[in-house]
Amino acid sequence: MTPATAVDAVRRSEAMLTVRSADGSPCADVDVLVEQVRHDFAFGNIGFDFVGLANHERGDSRGNVFGGADPEAAERLEQLWLDVFNTATLPFYWAGFEPVDGQPDTRRLQKAAAWFHDRGVSVKGHPLVWHTLAPDWLREYPDREVEEIVRARIRREVTSFAGLVDTWDAINEVVIMPVFANEDRQNAVTRLCRRIGRIPTIRLAFEEARRANPATTLILNDFNLSTAYECLIEGVLEAGVQVDAIGLQSHMHQGYWGEERTLEVLERFARYGLPLHWTETTLVSGDLMPPEIVDLNDHQADEWPSTADGEERQADDVVRHYRTLLSHPSVQAVTYWGITDRGAWLGAPAGLVRADGSPKPAYDALRGLVKGEWWLAPTRLRTDGEGRVPVRGWAGDYSLSVGDSVASWTLGQDAPTPEVTLA
Repeated sequence: MTPATAVDAVRRSEAMLTVRSADGSPCADVDVLVEQVRHDFAFGNIGFDFVGLANHERGDSRGNVFGGADPEAAERLEQLWLDVFNTATLPFYWAGFEPVDGQPDTRRLQKAAAWFHDRGVSVKGHPLVWHTLAPDWLREYPDREVEEIVRARIRREVTSFAGLVDTWDAINEVVIMPVFANEDRQNAVTRLCRRIGRIPTIRLAFEEARRANPATTLILNDFNLSTAYECLIEGVLEAGVQVDAIGLQSHMHQGYWGEERTLEVLERFARYGLPLHWTETTLVSGDLMPPEIVDLNDHQADEWPSTADGEERQADDVVRHYRTLLSHPSVQAVTYWGITDRGAWLGAPAGLVRADGSPKPAYDALRGLVKGEWWLAPTRLRTDGEGRVPVRGWAGDYSLSVGDSVASWTLGQDAPTPEVTLA
């Protein structure tokens, strides 16, 4: 089975749609127009670039710790982003979200989340607990108080953003959390994790978030895809912590992993019976990072340009990578880490759009999958004598229209048998 065929087998659904008029009688032998409106699958990207735009800021806005486009640049990126992606990750890195104790950036991020919602985009928060960007002011508190402050931070964010952000990376990169140090100084979250242990720290994050919003989706996320992460997941599940999805990261600055390695990773983590979210992924369109680099953060280049050959390679790699991920039934979401090279992590040319705002071949290739090969174009069909019409397409939201009458419905393997009533 080819990758394209495998994706088709996993992701497409068939249904016999029944169309009725307002009085409940079947719309027999009529022409209908079926259109896909939204994918059920979460095609994600970070939404950092649009925080300033959503807040009507001008010039260099007060960004988050990982940057973001100025509003004018964001305006040029908006349609490119929305043409492909339906899920945005917003930054809740504690050091940037609350640089001063007691002064969180709540309203600004609420406006950004609402901006995406108004455009039909789901929003995920990243992350609630993470050691790397814990605020410096937290170091000054004694250990016992740190735990309660962390708990309060989780409750505050999940409660304040309920209805806007209902999916969270509850805790990030716990495999290395107890041993991580910032500039030779141990941060307060590392201290907490070392004191109470990895699994109790994870329990703390998940249980506080769950109490704050029982409807939220909570993800355990890590870049370490070794057996250490597997052992951690097993311990967490055995301890009875309710994990909704497993997060996997792949910043492929040293080159595309290839189908075999990617599928091997998917199989190892799918055995826990939980949805898999590929939470962070990148592929570069310039020179590859040297293979001997162990920690990607150690590679510091004065310039890292996108090249013509690299852009062609990136486009091919993006198609292969997404086909491989979507061919596995456990994968529920994929988040590409950045729309543009401008302000990209580590300065890498990993965006789908060049720094000048022009799309790379990788952007066109991914859009060709998401809104082309994996999208049901507007299709005219005819109902039978009982008002039924067969539809085969990608799981998601659809509309059906007859003349000026329009109705919405959902196609998917787990969706109820579709039936629409025209007003």
